[in-house]
Amino acid sequence: MSYKFLITGANKGIGYALTCEVLDKGYDVIALCRDTSNTINLDKLNAAYKDNLKIFKADVMNEDRLREISDSINKIDVIICNAGIMGAKGGMFDQQNTPNTILNILMTNVAGPFFTIRSFLEKLKTSKKPKIAIISSHMGSQQHGSSDAYFYRASKAAVNNLMVTFSRELHNYEIPVASFHPGWVRTDMGGSYASLSPEESAKALIKLILELNMKDSGNFFNYDGNNLHL
Repeated sequence: MSYKFLITGANKGIGYALTCEVLDKGYDVIALCRDTSNTINLDKLNAAYKDNLKIFKADVMNEDRLREISDSINKIDVIICNAGIMGAKGGMFDQQNTPNTILNILMTNVAGPFFTIRSFLEKLKTSKKPKIAIISSHMGSQQHGSSDAYFYRASKAAVNNLMVTFSRELHNYEIPVASFHPGWVRTDMGGSYASLSPEESAKALIKLILELNMKDSGNFFNYDGNNLHL
């Protein structure tokens, strides 16, 4: 089967690596990115995969724009909600814990996947093997023992909860929904000392996402396929 993927935050980090992995497998990608002034890598991919890659400027907080893009395409098989931001990394007195920063984190990391899935759901329903994957983080697990990155952690806990709710509502449509921890990845967010390259993470994630089925729906997975605590 030939798959058409929608990937948000596709112009850098894990999103870009996911886009490369999907294209290397011969599938199609609709790549969404908020900042099209930073699409050098995607532009290079577009030259090599011009028949398989479409690039759109879209902020996942802007549902009107997402619906506009949805109206311009015929079908999607896989939605990968990857776009996300970190925000303050410190404790409660970190100066970046401002109302605007907190709002942006929650709107991007929580409302963003909600708007994306809602906007493209009708196109996903046309697929014979539809799948929804949310790139989350183990930092959102309620089992964590840390005392930092308050709102990034809260946003990932919230998006995991959102994933479970989506899995319940979409059960009758036989659309599996799951969230995934990509591992500690060498990106702007993960830092240079992280244990995985973006390519290693993306390869493992795409394998899991392609295998996603209804028995997996509502679960939170590590990039190696093991279940994680919500």
